[in-house]
Amino acid sequence: MLPVHAAAAAAASLGLRSLRPSPPALAMSSASPYASSIISLSLSSSQPILRFGSFTLKSGRQSPYFFNFGLFNSGKLLLALTNAYADAILDAFPEIGLDPADASQPQVLFGPAYKGIPLVAAIAAELARRGRDLGYSYNRKEKKDHGEGGSIVGAALAGQRVLIVDDVITAGTAIREAHAIVAREGGQTVGIVEALDREERGQDGELSTVQEVERALGVSVVSVVKMRDIVAWLRAQGRDDECTAMEEYRAKWGVN
Repeated sequence: MLPVHAAAAAAASLGLRSLRPSPPALAMSSASPYASSIISLSLSSSQPILRFGSFTLKSGRQSPYFFNFGLFNSGKLLLALTNAYADAILDAFPEIGLDPADASQPQVLFGPAYKGIPLVAAIAAELARRGRDLGYSYNRKEKKDHGEGGSIVGAALAGQRVLIVDDVITAGTAIREAHAIVAREGGQTVGIVEALDREERGQDGELSTVQEVERALGVSVVSVVKMRDIVAWLRAQGRDDECTAMEEYRAKWGVN
């Protein structure tokens, strides 16, 4: 049986997701423990990773929040982020690392260069600490013709079910390139895990970038934090002004 996240993504890949140009305010719900921990840490670190205000995105939109995952730049912060990634992965793939013959579960983690390299190594180590030992690998930007050679460092991808690790899917270009690398090496991408899903429409159409990736590649995208988690956290903390700004932004640009 597919995990809940995977089943939802499968429906999305078939175009079964209900699309609304102006989604209603999010229903009362609570963020997952791992999402809440990352949101709290992001606001309390010496350099705020999550900030509220008015920020101009590359798209030209004025966003009421900005998440800078590049500021997870210390051992302590990376450890916390790694734990949250591992929680999200185990939530989506509860049998991962237990039975190599289980065709629904990833066997290898792949982190596209460069930002995916420290993430994939740290996540593999954390999953192993929890008794789920998987191979991990990453790509070189330039192929080597000496030493071990090739463009892949780490576990071989050929014949393996692969989970791609990324931070934020922005335009979807990089994740499509990572998917192509896995395929070229003879692997099969069975899922993608990212840190943040902004849950907002792209420049064209009614789908978000994540939904477009799910539909194009036919795999589920697992997110550690979603915009709805941030809204739920703000509501629980009584931060009404920021919560209202987020919900107004979602009403204009959001997707279900």
